[in-house]
Amino acid sequence: MKFYDRKDGLAALQSGLKSSKHTAQFTLLTGRRRVGKTSLILHSLKGQTYLYLFVSRKSERLLCEEFQSEAGKALGLQVFGPITRFRDLFEQLLIFAQKKPFTLVIDEFQDFERADKSIFSEIQNLWDKYKDSARLNLIVSGSIYSLMMKIFENGKEPLFGRATSKITLLPFKPEVMKTILKDHNPKYKPEDLLCLYMITGCVPKYISLLMDAGATTYSKMMAAVTGVGSPFLTDGRDILVSEFGKDYSTYFSILQLIAAGKTSQSEIDSIIEKNTGAYLLNLEKEYSLIGKNKPIFAKPESRNAKWKISDRYLEFWFRFVYANQSLIEAGRHDLLRETIEKQYTQYSGLVLEDYFRVKLAAEGRYSRVGNSWDQKGANEIDVVAISELDKSALIAEVKRNPKRINRNELIEKAASVKKYLGGYKVEYRGLSPEDM
Repeated sequence: MKFYDRKDGLAALQSGLKSSKHTAQFTLLTGRRRVGKTSLILHSLKGQTYLYLFVSRKSERLLCEEFQSEAGKALGLQVFGPITRFRDLFEQLLIFAQKKPFTLVIDEFQDFERADKSIFSEIQNLWDKYKDSARLNLIVSGSIYSLMMKIFENGKEPLFGRATSKITLLPFKPEVMKTILKDHNPKYKPEDLLCLYMITGCVPKYISLLMDAGATTYSKMMAAVTGVGSPFLTDGRDILVSEFGKDYSTYFSILQLIAAGKTSQSEIDSIIEKNTGAYLLNLEKEYSLIGKNKPIFAKPESRNAKWKISDRYLEFWFRFVYANQSLIEAGRHDLLRETIEKQYTQYSGLVLEDYFRVKLAAEGRYSRVGNSWDQKGANEIDVVAISELDKSALIAEVKRNPKRINRNELIEKAASVKKYLGGYKVEYRGLSPEDM
């Protein structure tokens, strides 16, 4: 699949590259796995001199052997004698950058911790020593969010405050996903787009996997995702086991329950039979995998909240794949697909609501986008979008079948939020797959 979008990320990286011709730059790039961090970096460096190093899970000695070889190929840098410590190679690269500017990319940077935790303090010492004289454009990228935040945001860590630029790469906006699907299937139907969003959450790698496989319709996507050897069946585990470590089974159980609609701590505690408050807090604050979904006009201290998985693919994976591991282990991929399709209409209706909220937020017209319900869980409104700039608001009902949208009922339910919209011009609208 060709390279799409990423204008803001490209502009930020190119700005750092330009500045590095005069003084060293240290760019931190984070984002979930499969979001396209490496593709963005390499695309931004076309035609430039750069050294790309990938931190695989090996000993420091073996990593340095690989890195020394790569430095010779990419830069013509000849370092005599074997290098066994990364600090020695990093210093040689900084000295080299005093004479010739170049970009150093270190991918999966957080995995240096597995090799030797002292590498971070050694990088800090050398960076502080050479940054004023070396014309190095250093880009470090990492996909384990919790570790990257610990390394760079914890005031007690050696690299705290060293990054000159920080970029968080997010999934594509829905409009970009629509463009990609249209490029691969000009006659796509709304159901195809909804299914693509449900499975991928606009994550570039997942979209690419489906497009490259020719899975551009609902039926073909379902077949590709549930088929034998499908990466969609294993990627949820691959992504999160390294995040959670030995506690992964408890975290997985909590995420499975949230994906299944158990959205309050009391419900989760009663099923798991222990207090999960600390786990939920970690999932929200440390791992950024869940968030509290509150009515749009709720006060910050309100307890009228529902837990929600922030990543669309992971919600899909926990709801359908992880919950049905026994079918996969038995080789009954046909039954897995049947199980998903039986729940598809109901589940995709909820996904459709989320799609419109994400789409409206991405358009930039509205300053706040969410949904609403009262203390009893009634009078639920699917979409509430507010523009504080021009004092306008959109209140919408979302249905898979547009014939089921009842404007009068929507206006009646909206009475519960109209009190917050005094002086606003309110538009009522019904939204269905045809409006995607």
